[in-house]
Amino acid sequence: MTELATTEPAAIEQQQAAPITPTAGTTALMAWAQEADLAYQMAQKLANTSFVPQSLRGKPGDITAAILAGAELGLPPMATLKSIDVIQGTPALRAHAMRGLLQSKGHEIELVESSDTYCRMRGRRKGAEAWQHVEWDIPRATRLGLLGKAEWKKQPKSMLVARATGELCRLIAADALYGMPYVAEELGGTVHAEVVPQAAPLSIAAVTGPSVMPVAQAPADTEYAVTRDDEDTTEWENVEDSTDWPTVAQPGGEV
Repeated sequence: MTELATTEPAAIEQQQAAPITPTAGTTALMAWAQEADLAYQMAQKLANTSFVPQSLRGKPGDITAAILAGAELGLPPMATLKSIDVIQGTPALRAHAMRGLLQSKGHEIELVESSDTYCRMRGRRKGAEAWQHVEWDIPRATRLGLLGKAEWKKQPKSMLVARATGELCRLIAADALYGMPYVAEELGGTVHAEVVPQAAPLSIAAVTGPSVMPVAQAPADTEYAVTRDDEDTTEWENVEDSTDWPTVAQPGGEV
């Protein structure tokens, strides 16, 4: 009994001292955590600048998430800030960014016909021969209750292109979109043409230094060309109905 009592602590100490071999998963997670920390530091410096879209401005946490999500899609940080919006807590690519992302991977997307009442686009997966076609028109938008949105009244042509873009991209290359299958225009019901208030020029020191020069506030009577309608959840109810999802992955400009 005495011998057992004297050897047992030594054995326990030896087991505790044994090195833990990190797995590939933990190594990748540690690297991601370091990237997230660096992204957050930069997000704090950029949060109140005009480089950040209105939906992210003043929100370093959301900016960090957008930068990390963009990195997974292969987008550099500054391109991400002009390509991703957070709509009702969900990150979404803008239509032009979604088209550009797929085209950068070798997939083909073409605008065949576009007017205020009708849009037809076609696309095909890299290496495929058959084209996939998507059509959007005003009657379809009416059935889904979309025409009540302000941007559908002001820019129906652009909104039809945005809807066709999202549907076509999901159809030919859903694997390239990961967790962002919808375009921001589908979720938010807006076309992105922000009017940014006049601000003092941003210097390199303002970005790399400890503080950021605040952006001048717009006068109370400033009018914006685009207003967000994020609180209205009607678009969420219609997004699923507007997409013809394939049962299996099919082989296969600017808003």
